[in-house]
Amino acid sequence: QILSKGELQVSDKERHTQLEQMFRDIATIVADKCVNPETKRPYTVILIERAMKDIHYSVKPNKSTKQQALEVIRQLKETMQIERAHMRLRFILPAKEGKKLKEKLKPLIKVIESEDFQEQLEMVCLIDPGCFREIDELIHSETKGKGSLEVLSLKDVEEGDEKLE
Repeated sequence: QILSKGELQVSDKERHTQLEQMFRDIATIVADKCVNPETKRPYTVILIERAMKDIHYSVKPNKSTKQQALEVIRQLKETMQIERAHMRLRFILPAKEGKKLKEKLKPLIKVIESEDFQEQLEMVCLIDPGCFREIDELIHSETKGKGSLEVLSLKDVEEGDEKLE
């Protein structure tokens, strides 16, 4: 009876270490997915951990770290400048559907970097990662498989040293 229905007891230290590890994992995911909107530079994991402690975030051991990371991002937006790093995409759409589809895609696109319209519409743009699935489904359903969507970079961040004046 005990072997089949009993629960394994976890010591205080084990539970504490597990929660600490999850806390670190969540901070790492947040640091990986987010940037400072002004400088477009990524935040460090230590800075994110400190910010999570400041808002008194408590880890939920039964929820996935990715779900919790998205929740943390929402909560951190209230206290600091943080936003998800944009994804850079390129679409190539047939000329016929290009104009119609461009109007439908406009509300989902943050920044259009380049646009080329000869035989087909070719567009490079930045989007919010949350809209990716919606854009992908829209392109496939409207062009009946003729349009293509290519992910150029998963996160648009500034690299290199910052110039101080």
